[in-house]
Amino acid sequence: MVRHLLFAFVLLFTSATVWAHGSGQHVLGTVTAIDGTHIEVKTPKGAMVSVLLTKQTRFKEKGNPSATEPPAIGDRVVIEATKDKKTLTATEVHYSAAKKAAAAAPQPPAAQ
Repeated sequence: MVRHLLFAFVLLFTSATVWAHGSGQHVLGTVTAIDGTHIEVKTPKGAMVSVLLTKQTRFKEKGNPSATEPPAIGDRVVIEATKDKKTLTATEVHYSAAKKAAAAAPQPPAAQ
């Protein structure tokens, strides 16, 4: 009996999770190009994906939820998009700024 209740609970929980996920597409990767109408992303597998941007696209920077600026080239993104035939259109772009290049470590003085 307990096993059946546990199974029912797990089934209910997983179906609610799937329902909440929605039917959108996700694009994960690094920005390689961006302008006012589209963003190009290189995925971890090396594929290049182009996603349209509209006036309704929302930008959300990690650590700065009030930011409305788009990401820059080199930033990591997770794009929530809708797919219409072969076209992806972004609804939200979550991003974190690219890590700054580490400053060159100071060289120890040469031994004399």
